[in-house]
Amino acid sequence: MSRRPVYPTRRFADSENFSFAAALHSKPRSSPILPIALVLVGAILLIGYVYSGSGSGSGSGSGKSRGEAVSRIGGDYSCALEVQKVIPFLKKAYGDSMHKVLHVGPDTCSVVSKLLEEKETEAWGVEPYDIEDAEASCKRLVHKGIVRVADIKFPLPYRPKSFTLVIVSDALDYLSPKYLNKTLPELTRVASDGLLIFAGYPGHQGAKVAELSKFGRPVDLSINIAVTFVKAKMRSSSWWVRFFVQTSLEENEAASKKFEQAASKGSYHPACQVFHLKPYH
Repeated sequence: MSRRPVYPTRRFADSENFSFAAALHSKPRSSPILPIALVLVGAILLIGYVYSGSGSGSGSGSGKSRGEAVSRIGGDYSCALEVQKVIPFLKKAYGDSMHKVLHVGPDTCSVVSKLLEEKETEAWGVEPYDIEDAEASCKRLVHKGIVRVADIKFPLPYRPKSFTLVIVSDALDYLSPKYLNKTLPELTRVASDGLLIFAGYPGHQGAKVAELSKFGRPVDLSINIAVTFVKAKMRSSSWWVRFFVQTSLEENEAASKKFEQAASKGSYHPACQVFHLKPYH
């Protein structure tokens, strides 16, 4: 969050008309009550600005201020939107593996709703943010058990190989290697045919999480951590490849080639890095 600088009190002496000799013979100045008062007023204004930006209010107003704080820091893209764009290409690349799909990441309600429009496709989602201020349609998906709100740093509430394909977007970029070592095995555990990861490109500050009021707060985390989340740096393709090798994850070459061919025919240029991986056997 941007902070307003506290400007120092103005010096009373003009540097062009103020000589060193005059300073030696000058009488002591009056008590600096006014400069101290100005500093105190500036500090009070700064504290008030910080609290108003962090959503200290209640209800929808609070959600709006949190969202504005994050959207000013965030980048200008969302990999969740990319997932929705490439669904036709994914169907050509994965075929029958698109039968039971789990999406993990922010705005999963939108992705799941889009997937459910496809014939012969069942979809579920894991939302890492609370949905206090989410749309009614998203809350209905949660009420039906189609979407779950959960912290992805902990074991997922599904049995092994519950889904043919697991798609992750805007969720792994901000996890440290410590938590990636726990989360990736969990994602592969619940996938039977493939794991598909959408990650941001280096140079992007963060996924445009539109408004935090839409996604809510990170589960069990404070708004301060949410701001850090959006400011996190993206990792390069070579970094991800090395990490996959270290964790014994292999590329799904067949699906990757089919996806690239379909995307090329559709003149699609990805705005996010896309990794096609095989689940652990």
